[in-house]
Amino acid sequence: MLCGLPSCPIMTRFRSIVRVATAIADKDEVSGSTPPSAVVGESGYPKVRVIVGVPPNVTGSESKEYENPKGWWGKKSLNEIIELRSSLVSASINKVRVDEPWRLYEKEISLASVSTDPVQLEVKSDSKILPKLKFDGVLMPRGPSMEAKDITVVDDPKVPRKLEALIFDDVKAEDAIRELYLSGEDVYTIIPALSLGLLGLKKNRKLVPTRWAITATDSALGKFLLEEVREFEEVNEVQVFYSAYLGNRFFVILFPSKYRGVWVEIWHPMSLWASEPVVVDLYENFWGEYDMLDGGYMAARLGVLEYMYRIRRQAGFVIVREVTKDYYAPVGNWHIRETVRRAFNNLVFKTSDLKKALDYVMNNLQLKVDLFGIESVKKLVAQKDILSLFDDKGER
Repeated sequence: MLCGLPSCPIMTRFRSIVRVATAIADKDEVSGSTPPSAVVGESGYPKVRVIVGVPPNVTGSESKEYENPKGWWGKKSLNEIIELRSSLVSASINKVRVDEPWRLYEKEISLASVSTDPVQLEVKSDSKILPKLKFDGVLMPRGPSMEAKDITVVDDPKVPRKLEALIFDDVKAEDAIRELYLSGEDVYTIIPALSLGLLGLKKNRKLVPTRWAITATDSALGKFLLEEVREFEEVNEVQVFYSAYLGNRFFVILFPSKYRGVWVEIWHPMSLWASEPVVVDLYENFWGEYDMLDGGYMAARLGVLEYMYRIRRQAGFVIVREVTKDYYAPVGNWHIRETVRRAFNNLVFKTSDLKKALDYVMNNLQLKVDLFGIESVKKLVAQKDILSLFDDKGER
């Protein structure tokens, strides 16, 4: 009862997992359509576990809702997302060598995991189902698990045309990621394609743990966009954008400058992983060098770079993420990416002074924090004339 809620939402969802596990406990086969959903684990690397999500007895388009981050945003509550994920059985294939991605390709498991439509699967198992609910700050929650003796792909996977061509092509993974993105594919197709060893030079292809693939995709796309953005003219005013979802509040400030940025996370007391107020920050410079690699920042940064690319302008930026106690369970970092993307539809403040914009954000935080006292922000504000650091070509 430390969270102060009248009942424990985690225990409520755990009971639903037990119900799902009990319903299929005496069966040696589970059938359903993967949304698609697939995770490559990192434990035991280079022999890893590949997990395919299957909602028992749910077929066709109905199963899409079990892994639909862009469709969930603004519509599904934290409870509803956890309930959906807790009803998705994790069928695991154990000890798959990362240098043998062809094993999954031959059985069409990797193709089913990047299909544009849900794909019917039949999972045979001789193990007991484990009623576990696993949470993670980067990956989506996972429900009850069972060891898969065999997975049969019943439907024909529908692979995006550009991805299908790249599977048979011999190009570097970073180039393939860029080509897929420019063809209109979003990160939620690119990430499993990279993770399941469908991209890259054929001789180098490997399974990539999904946690690594998420950050690698955000990073590769950010690198590509930044190369373009650095050539654009600067924005001519200071703007503050705002969006909130799942107990997370995001303020994004853009201001006239060469590209550089700050990420500030403010964790409320009794929020996830924080028993007292916690502030985390990092700074990124014009050349894309940042203090530390943070998966949440890379997801948020992608949304900012996408907006700059779209308006054909570069800017300095500050992203402030405020995590309230309403975010009581992690559901992966997809919601960071999607909430920052949508923030740019909601301009809440304009000014000609960066300090006034920071004051505006401070005045609208639920937890009062002195942004000017944060090291990365102090560094940003101290550089009053960023243009003096560059020559006409933006080089130091």
